Amino acid sequence: MPSRPLPRSVRDLTGYELLLSVAELGSIGQAARRHDMSQPAASARLRQLEADVGAALLERRPRGTRLTTAGELVASWAQATVEAASDLAAGITALRADHHGHVRIAASLTVAEYLLPRWLIALRAADPETVVALDSGNSTEVEAGVLAGEVDIGFVEGPEVASGLSSREVARDELALVVAPSHPWAGRRRNPRAAELAATSLVSRERGSGTRLALERALAERFGLETAEPVLEVSSTTAIKAAVTGGIGPAVLSARAVGAELAAGTLVRLDVTDLDLTRSLRAVWPEGAQPRGPARDLLAIALREQ
Repeated sequence: MPSRPLPRSVRDLTGYELLLSVAELGSIGQAARRHDMSQPAASARLRQLEADVGAALLERRPRGTRLTTAGELVASWAQATVEAASDLAAGITALRADHHGHVRIAASLTVAEYLLPRWLIALRAADPETVVALDSGNSTEVEAGVLAGEVDIGFVEGPEVASGLSSREVARDELALVVAPSHPWAGRRRNPRAAELAATSLVSRERGSGTRLALERALAERFGLETAEPVLEVSSTTAIKAAVTGGIGPAVLSARAVGAELAAGTLVRLDVTDLDLTRSLRAVWPEGAQPRGPARDLLAIALREQ
């Protein structure tokens, strides 16, 4: 049925709310107090309602007020409408609370350092009232936080997601093998191949890191190779880059993380010609649910900026 403009007599429900309260309480004064109004203001609203309806709705007596027959009819018709309006107001309040407020995010280091900042700028531009709590860690830690309900949405960089999580790809990333300019590989005419890379002790992130998992998975699935034990295991990308620059050993890192060092010449990138080192960066949330409120908005921003 096509919608039509509401008649003037029902555009404002305040008079009907007062009428229902008078019917229940038997007093305009008590009805006014229930609705946080003065008695003269409530009386004026009720007189306006009678004028809009075109009938006397109240019978004023020395000891209170009662509804006329017409008033009882109008009150019975208005009951469902006032209740529906109350439901509408509650829904709007819930929607506002769902949209604004807090969003708890956990992200792997690559996403937290190189992608999330611009996503969060866009989120704040869309809704300045949203308060963001961000925690970073390796992909395994992020997934554990999402599964435990400690965060609303997570971003990981591993080759697969844990059981119990739904996911959506939000970006593609390329891993890069980097060495110091003084490293023997940097002066060689032939780049290392997958087997040589697997046999070499690297400067690496801790177990559970998405970058480490992606390298291990690529070598295992393509060649059936296992990686050598790291020469050094650290928990931050910055520490890895410093160790590689200092000549401790090669490393495989997100290409996003080494752009400045490659431009400055403090690191050298080498292609592993027989190994595909691209990977998927994914948003994760509990299976069977969908991100809501600011988490939903953040996911939409990440997908839009792919």
